[in-house]
Amino acid sequence: MAQFMDVVSLTKGIRSMFYIVTPNESSFENVEDVPPYVQQATPFFMGLMVVELVVSLLKDGTPLACVSDVVTSVSAGIISRMPTLFARGFEITTYIYVWDNLRLLELPWDSAWTWWLAFLVVDFSYYWVHRFAHELNFLWAAHQVHHSSEYYNLSTALRQSLTQQFSSWVFYLPMALAVPPSVFAVHIQFNLLYQFWIHTEVIRDLGPLEWILNTPSHHRVHHGRNEYCIDKNYGGALIIWDRLFGTFAPEGNKVVYGLVHKINTFEIFHIQFHYYKYLWRRFNRYKKIFNKFGVLWKGPSWKPGKPRLGDHAEVPEVLPQGERKRESDSERGCVRRVELWRDRECEEGVEDSVLAFLVYLHSQKGHI
Repeated sequence: MAQFMDVVSLTKGIRSMFYIVTPNESSFENVEDVPPYVQQATPFFMGLMVVELVVSLLKDGTPLACVSDVVTSVSAGIISRMPTLFARGFEITTYIYVWDNLRLLELPWDSAWTWWLAFLVVDFSYYWVHRFAHELNFLWAAHQVHHSSEYYNLSTALRQSLTQQFSSWVFYLPMALAVPPSVFAVHIQFNLLYQFWIHTEVIRDLGPLEWILNTPSHHRVHHGRNEYCIDKNYGGALIIWDRLFGTFAPEGNKVVYGLVHKINTFEIFHIQFHYYKYLWRRFNRYKKIFNKFGVLWKGPSWKPGKPRLGDHAEVPEVLPQGERKRESDSERGCVRRVELWRDRECEEGVEDSVLAFLVYLHSQKGHI
């Protein structure tokens, strides 16, 4: 019986990674009863990363990442979860406050209709969280962390910002006027888990599902720094919002990944916070208040006299993927680090990673 329950638990864990769950098995009356699905998924993250590595080696004979890049991404993921180790996540805390004090309607927590409504509204809200994180420079300062890798693999999904959660909560608050916190807590986690597996080059095309779901192909475009990829495909689990609001682009020319202006480092705290320093310098550079306002509230590429999101024609030309791998300083550095493991920057990154992991283990409490 115990072995059977272990199999059931394993199966449910795998299904949760793909949002293949039912309302009956994921509805709870109290938010305290909602499992920490993201925390419980850690073994599946690691397992799927190993599977991806094996498949990529069998298909192409080469791995989809280098050691330093994977270490940096995993470390960023650990750092981003640290606030939830000591208390509830900021999003759920603010949500509960609005629910307790301002709700207008109380939808039943055990209704399948409530469950499916929450599925749609969480994903719709995430679309706008994500879109504004790209279109408002002060929000991009946090989200750029996720786009800083020049690789695209499952470890890239873990490369998250420590600070983004402190702004994203605003977009979900309207739900708190009617949807119980326990229902929200379930879907905010499943929506995040779904987005893990779409960070891969191993899966090429999913046929008719490409019309409805956010897929690896669609999300590869989102991570590209090719001109046609900029500001496209913001969806979480569904791609329908991008199709509705004009931000969809299909995968075309070979996607080259990373930031438009590369940072060439694996040092995790620099990746987390360097853009805030850059933003402050830009803010102080301008004398006119409207230009200062523009630095914060317009797109990362905006300049005075340019469109709100900047001129995409000014996006630097990208090299073809194979040529990029020969030319890129950061990737040459990556190869050097794999071979020698003596580069000082890499050592600092590993030291930071070990510290982050030790804090994670010491502080683990299982909060949502």
